[in-house]
Amino acid sequence: MTRTNPLRVLFFVEGFTDIRFVAGLSEICDLTMALPARAYEESTLKERIESSGARLRVHEIEGGRLAFQARSLAYLWSVARDFDVILSQEVLRGSLNATVVGAIRGVPVVTTMAISPVEYFRCRRERGQISEVACWAGESIIRTLMAINGKLATRCLALGPHLCDVSSRVCPRTKMGYYYGVDADVFRPADEVTRAGLRRLLRLPADRFLIVLASRISHEKDPETVLRAVALARARGLDALLLNLGGGYREFVTLARSLGIADHERWVSGRPAAHPMCELADYLRSADLLVQGSLAEGFGLSPLEALACHTPVVATDIGGMGAHLGPYARLTPRRDAAAMAAAILDVAANPEAARLDARRGRDYVRSHWDRARAFDSLRRDLASAAGVALALRAEEAA
Repeated sequence: MTRTNPLRVLFFVEGFTDIRFVAGLSEICDLTMALPARAYEESTLKERIESSGARLRVHEIEGGRLAFQARSLAYLWSVARDFDVILSQEVLRGSLNATVVGAIRGVPVVTTMAISPVEYFRCRRERGQISEVACWAGESIIRTLMAINGKLATRCLALGPHLCDVSSRVCPRTKMGYYYGVDADVFRPADEVTRAGLRRLLRLPADRFLIVLASRISHEKDPETVLRAVALARARGLDALLLNLGGGYREFVTLARSLGIADHERWVSGRPAAHPMCELADYLRSADLLVQGSLAEGFGLSPLEALACHTPVVATDIGGMGAHLGPYARLTPRRDAAAMAAAILDVAANPEAARLDARRGRDYVRSHWDRARAFDSLRRDLASAAGVALALRAEEAA
């Protein structure tokens, strides 16, 4: 069956999503996105889409968690057959609405997995945010949602080999997905002159060892170990500046104070999340090192973006980062500040060797995680998932 018109895709989001993914998705299909109105505004995604020039329709669904669940179910029921395929973010409560409606209305639903739901949820218990009973109940609900969505979804696109293993346990139709990949034309190396110029432009000190932590501060991340590791490295003579770029950067600076870290005012800094399509790359290109500490990690695209800039990476050896970063980054055990400090000092003492690893990492990124490849793969997966339904509709129309 030959199709000349763009594929009509509904991207259904239950929470936050990334402008890089939305912009790329809008380039490969006739796109409509439906998502919670509050998250759309608070995440600055609305502002970023309006300024991006991306072509799509946005349907905002009002209400808190329960209201959104009910209203989005009614919304999906009313519009499902206007689309060739529904792309539903993650595999939990939002996707339950999408897969149930899709199964009844005869519309294929492709789910995505960019985090490991059970592992991430368990981090709340590890941090003491929930009780043991609440953890058991929540994990049971998550596993049930994953099982139902895995059974009903036409396909699940899981980010990286680790999450493919997680997803395939509940959805045998799992395929490797690449999310938004890495734009190697934007995340590109900088020579010493360019790096010095970028530091001036970004108002960053020229003579300090700049460590960037680009991830948000949330329950599955491990900023405490990063802070302690950099403090240990500084105690051994490294003049390091640790910069967090994220929506919770004020919380990050407050965390350093609450941990009782000496003279943190001199070396712990934070700024709002840099725009990932036009600002983040310059921070990574000007940095001496990217550090990513995590309690759980589905994949980790920030380290790949750093490697594409020839910027060395130190990261926790866990989940997706452990599965693919080994040859290109220095990986350290979970919650081991001393090992992370040693890795940081090794990069500082052997910058050429560290950048050689990062250069090989850029080759890996371009071969496996290039943005163009990511969206071409997504386009083919969506078209394939929609193919059976389109053929059936054509038969009905004939």
